[in-house]
Amino acid sequence: MGILRTIIWVLLTAVLVIFAMANWLPVTVTIWPGQVLDTKLPVLILAAFLIGSVPMWIALRTTRWSLKRRLDTSERQLADMRALANRPVEPVSAPAPTPAPATGTASPSLPLDIP
Repeated sequence: MGILRTIIWVLLTAVLVIFAMANWLPVTVTIWPGQVLDTKLPVLILAAFLIGSVPMWIALRTTRWSLKRRLDTSERQLADMRALANRPVEPVSAPAPTPAPATGTASPSLPLDIP
């Protein structure tokens, strides 16, 4: 996959160099009245591309940073929950049965055990 990416970058670079050589013409750009800039056309195209792409690149990086922080927080919470779920459980002893009071009267529904 890396070789394919390299081939694509080499072809793209070659096309851009051929384009720049074929259009290496001086261009006059009026920045504002009284301010004129003489530059070559490929330089002007590259500057316009960078002016347009840098803000989007910054927005992408900040979004990725924010999502990475949220993902790290979620992974930490998941690790804490797994640690709680995997800890050994101490056995709970059953409470000792309480003896029935010896009053001598029995309810009609319960049999009276007399030794």
